[in-house]
Amino acid sequence: MKFETILSPEYIEKYQSDWPNKTILDYLNDAIAKFPDKVAIIDKKSRYTFRELGKMVDRVALGMLELGLGKGDVISIQLPNWNEFIILHYAATRIGAITNPLIPIYRDREIGYMVGMAESKMIVVPDEFRGFDYPAMIDRLSHQWPLLEHVYVIGENVPAHMKPLASLFDKPWEEIHDRALLDEITHDPNDVTEIIFTSGTTGNPKGVMHTHNTICVSTNYWIDHLQLTSDDVMFMASTFAHQTGFGYGVRLPTTIGGTGVYQDIWNPLEFIELIEEEGITFTASATPFLQDIMQLEGVESRNIDSLRVFAAMGAPIPMALVKEASKKVSFAILAGWGSTECGLVTLTKIEDSEEKLTGTDGIALDSMEVKVIDSNGDPCPPNQEGALLSRGPALFVGYLNNFEGTMSEFQDGWFLTGDRAFMDEDGYIRITGRNKDIIIRGGENIPVAYVENVLYEHEDIMDAQLIALPDPRLQEKACAVISMKPERTPLNLPLLQEYLKLKGVAKQYWPEYLEIVEEYPRTASGKIQKFHLREKILQQLSEQKLN
Repeated sequence: MKFETILSPEYIEKYQSDWPNKTILDYLNDAIAKFPDKVAIIDKKSRYTFRELGKMVDRVALGMLELGLGKGDVISIQLPNWNEFIILHYAATRIGAITNPLIPIYRDREIGYMVGMAESKMIVVPDEFRGFDYPAMIDRLSHQWPLLEHVYVIGENVPAHMKPLASLFDKPWEEIHDRALLDEITHDPNDVTEIIFTSGTTGNPKGVMHTHNTICVSTNYWIDHLQLTSDDVMFMASTFAHQTGFGYGVRLPTTIGGTGVYQDIWNPLEFIELIEEEGITFTASATPFLQDIMQLEGVESRNIDSLRVFAAMGAPIPMALVKEASKKVSFAILAGWGSTECGLVTLTKIEDSEEKLTGTDGIALDSMEVKVIDSNGDPCPPNQEGALLSRGPALFVGYLNNFEGTMSEFQDGWFLTGDRAFMDEDGYIRITGRNKDIIIRGGENIPVAYVENVLYEHEDIMDAQLIALPDPRLQEKACAVISMKPERTPLNLPLLQEYLKLKGVAKQYWPEYLEIVEEYPRTASGKIQKFHLREKILQQLSEQKLN
């Protein structure tokens, strides 16, 4: 596959001095050389030292070469936070292939589109996770993917026409092929190494392309900002297929020569136990995870002093939560903002006041820049809301197969993030809303237009709108507001959710509220006014509680 990116000679020259000009393999080799017997990764079923990790990476990479995979091929990985994800990513990188992380909750519609768009040569899935049959989904979709050659499955129940991942992991490929074959493969730090999809704000998701340089520099910002060393132990429960989980869960521990501890299903009590057992020093996750920790009975008496930093992102941190945390735990809380396209861009500092922590989303990291502009494109004065733009060396290099769409998202070298914000006198930003139509549920983006398009396909629905309703834990939940076609029986929420399940929509995207209306508030031109619709629904719900 050929990739059309924004990496012109002028662009490369602009950021050349900011980029590390390395790949994750350089950091992995450095960690193996310095800390061969240190534990590198810990998940619920295994531990690998750096020496063991390096051997497994080479073994799997040689197996991939045997399969005919190579430079520029795309390998899709739809796995929970298991060690196999990390090994597969590093092995793919070793042969010059491109990793396509896929969120485990994605179902037929998302996976069908994403794997097809990426033209993946190989996909890896579990046989089952949280009650879902992944091989059955692959069978339903594989006719859409003429370029897919290899399907590997983790688990005991592997269909006969698919391959157990153990056959790739357990076979001693290093005894069949010389490791020198891997060393002959060249890696340009400006090559695309990751294709990760957005949630799709206008129907179909976008394939965000990152190079070795754009991911590595973003990871390095954490090291400088948090003063991380090889003694640190990182915990990650956010999925590896989010850029947070991928960049700072999978890759950051290797980059610093530290240890990564992983959880495939978030469990706050288990997290506390892992801090006590493994000496976890920092983590990054969604704000609701922090709330869950504070609600644990007796958390203040647990031995969790090793945890220095909890970076909470995806939703504002309530002042009450910060005050509660200050009484119960000793770790610092940080707030930040970023995106799939940019990685983490802004973060508060450990020494910041409570006002900065709860009232802002931080200040730009190192060589990243942000600015807020008005409708004329002029910079807004401090504390005035406007459109948020970003630029810097961690920025993605384009949308897959959509160069025109990529360029439309830039303005004089600045990326139009789609968020609205204000910036205070100190350069700290606060996200105030979104130009893009999206709902954020517990840090997970719900693509509004995508879900609405599926609802429109229902034979009984005349019109459908998806709006955000506030939630004390998840920040937002989705409410479907629909109108029925004449003489059709009104739907209820279970029937609507069953329909979305049959259409292959990820459960995370299902509305958790349903309202049926006869008409919508509209502008003079007929456009539905979602903010008025949301006010109306909130008023109705409030009245129902009172009654």
